[in-house]
Amino acid sequence: MAQFEPQNADFDAEVRKRFAQQPYNLSIGAEVADVKPGRVEIIVPSRADLIQHNGYFHGGLIAGLADIAGGFAGWSLVAADQGMLTVEYKLNIVAPGMGDELRAVGEVVSRGRSIIVTRIDVFGTSNEKPVLCATSLQTLKVMKLPPELLSDAA
Repeated sequence: MAQFEPQNADFDAEVRKRFAQQPYNLSIGAEVADVKPGRVEIIVPSRADLIQHNGYFHGGLIAGLADIAGGFAGWSLVAADQGMLTVEYKLNIVAPGMGDELRAVGEVVSRGRSIIVTRIDVFGTSNEKPVLCATSLQTLKVMKLPPELLSDAA
């Protein structure tokens, strides 16, 4: 992984704060497992309502988790008054998502002034070993956060 310098010295706390402000993340039971400059790991424990008819994690969940992990990997590098918008991503599901949890690892590939590109791998488990179930490339637009998200109450 390339080395990137975050523009916000408190990037870890910022990522965790912004992650917790997004209701979708909380609704799927997602948790931030690790934050490094340009790299974020997200875990979603298995629940019956996240499983599709064949007993695997739903593909929509896998896609959403990839989007979240990549977005927050990008967010770890920007200034405190900036955030992300996904403008494009491509996802390849390469194996069924199975096991006790999904783990998504998002890593920044390229950091420009206004565009960030990330790569995300999503893993399930089989026989207690990680199994790659999806890989993704994502393009993010760096944007200024609206004033209401910059207040101390946010």
